[in-house]
Amino acid sequence: MEKKAPENGEFSFASNTPRSTGRKGLPKIQTQDHNKKANDVCHDDSGTPVKAKTIDELHSLQRKKSAPTTPIKGTQGAFTALSEEERHKQQLQSISASLASLTRETGPKLVKGDPARKGEGQQIAHHHHITPTLSASDSALKFTHILYNLSPAELYEQAIKYEKGSFITSTGALATLSGAKTGRSPRDKRVVRDETTEEDLWWGKGSPNIEMDEHTFMVNRERAVDYLNSLEKVFVNDQFLNWDPEHRIKVRIVSARAYHSLFMHNMCIRPTLEELEDFGTPDFTIYNAGQFPCNRYTHYMTSSTSIDINLARKEMVILGTQYAGEMKKGLFGVMHYLMPKRQILSLHSGCNMGKDGDVALFFGLSGTGKTTLSTDHNRYLIGDDEHCWSENGVSNIEGGCYAKCIDLSREKEPDIWNAIKFGTVLENVVFDEHTREVDYIDKSVTENTRAAYPIEYIPNAKIPCVGPHPKNVILLACDAFGVLPPVSKLSLAQTMYHFISGYTALVAGTEDGIKEPQATFSACFGAAFIMMHPTKYAAMLAEKMQKHGATGWLVNTGWSGGSYGSGNRIKLAYTRRIIDAIHSGCLLNAKYKKTEVFGLEIPTEIEGVPSEILDPVNTWSDENAYKDTQLKLAGLFKKNFEVFANYKIGKDSMLKEEILAAGPNY
Repeated sequence: MEKKAPENGEFSFASNTPRSTGRKGLPKIQTQDHNKKANDVCHDDSGTPVKAKTIDELHSLQRKKSAPTTPIKGTQGAFTALSEEERHKQQLQSISASLASLTRETGPKLVKGDPARKGEGQQIAHHHHITPTLSASDSALKFTHILYNLSPAELYEQAIKYEKGSFITSTGALATLSGAKTGRSPRDKRVVRDETTEEDLWWGKGSPNIEMDEHTFMVNRERAVDYLNSLEKVFVNDQFLNWDPEHRIKVRIVSARAYHSLFMHNMCIRPTLEELEDFGTPDFTIYNAGQFPCNRYTHYMTSSTSIDINLARKEMVILGTQYAGEMKKGLFGVMHYLMPKRQILSLHSGCNMGKDGDVALFFGLSGTGKTTLSTDHNRYLIGDDEHCWSENGVSNIEGGCYAKCIDLSREKEPDIWNAIKFGTVLENVVFDEHTREVDYIDKSVTENTRAAYPIEYIPNAKIPCVGPHPKNVILLACDAFGVLPPVSKLSLAQTMYHFISGYTALVAGTEDGIKEPQATFSACFGAAFIMMHPTKYAAMLAEKMQKHGATGWLVNTGWSGGSYGSGNRIKLAYTRRIIDAIHSGCLLNAKYKKTEVFGLEIPTEIEGVPSEILDPVNTWSDENAYKDTQLKLAGLFKKNFEVFANYKIGKDSMLKEEILAAGPNY
């Protein structure tokens, strides 16, 4: 039986013609199309062909331009629409001025875009060049490619392709290495001492500010700028600090690594495309040349690492360390100078807000539970680390979180665990070479493993990160001596005293193997970052608390019933009940009694907390041992406060007697 010929170009096994026989007598496949002539070219008409005529053109179609087209405010207040080319030219002029070599009075030739993608969207008209007036150099003859405010996806590509030690983990985070330095280098941090800072900053004993002169800063700046200009490409981030729009600061970060650019993309506030158009000249600039060392023979240098801040020039230079935390904390130090000059208090604290708008500040050193207690699923998170308190209320300085990862688990810290996904930077973690699953217990690289992620990754984050004036100021201490009460209500003077002291106690091993508490004091709970004298910040804190009716609290998250080794850690469940009672206002109406020596007001009862632990003397089996330990800790407080006792607040008055009286008396 003869088969019917197929229609519409289908194939068939036609066996009645000689031509239909293939190899070994098998039927040959034939295609037929009755609607087409025999000489037509065969093609797939199942979809519309692409418009591109070459592979390069096809690739260029893959990426759509995202440049903004909104107008820029003119000098007369009117809106003037600029062409894309003109806008890019202004942008590159600003960046070239930032990268200008001061001794040669020249900025580099700039072209926007990745040098590996020449011809893909790059235009020679985009470069900007300032002609050298003194002498030419090799760097003046080359182009420097600017990778400007790249997205996380673009920065992933740069890191994976060009930076050794960059990997994508199983959850999508970018794992990176910070090189030889896996933490900050406080002894290598310098601040220029000049007419601007001579009177304003805290110098001398106890101060974190190590001085350098203007000339030395310029030597290091030139070294950093020359290094950056010698590279084929540099990353430039234009971003903001401070969520309060009235007091935000424009920062520019120039760096050599995609890791650094992504880190700051996460940690600073990310501008919209429209805000970038009107960014203009930055208020502060960081030159991160951390892959290049400083010259040890330069005056004031003590190693190949140097982090230098010049407040008059509004610049920071990083040499000899790739640890990204130097940028974050360097800017925090700058905010500790700029904000108080505007009568705004800068604070190293966590901050959250209840559903009724009640705001609480949490101060505490490492190990006190600041992150755990300020992260409350029943409250909104304004921020975890750096804040400002202005006439408008509180605002987060940052746009992200920088969380410790050592021993991290889904059960202990679910919010941090879930935030480690695409866009997050993981520093110095160890992971399985095949599955890329991170082992957060492994300390092979460092114990200081970290994750940097946008604050939006936290489910209960309040965006924008601002809130009304705080009602409660909570000072956390992990007292391993076991003599401070679980909670005390503080007077304004006591709040200033304990804020200036910044106390906690760590447990350290001694040479003979016996472990005992070691007192740690850090002024304003962040001595490494403050610029002015601690009493300046304390006085501002007291003034704002008094004006807005905030209450101070001292909460001990440490030991009870004895020192470390004999007593027990206060249960987290009890501490949470105490914090809840502070938030709800219940503790304001409680009955109080005063302790000896420290003179602290302690409540007699709190719902859900055993009354006997509220006064620590009740929990010690040996009352004499308690009194001896209490006097020992009181002596450590007094000794620490000696450095502040003779300091003047303002030009005339000594440190107020009421603050000194608010400390231990015995």
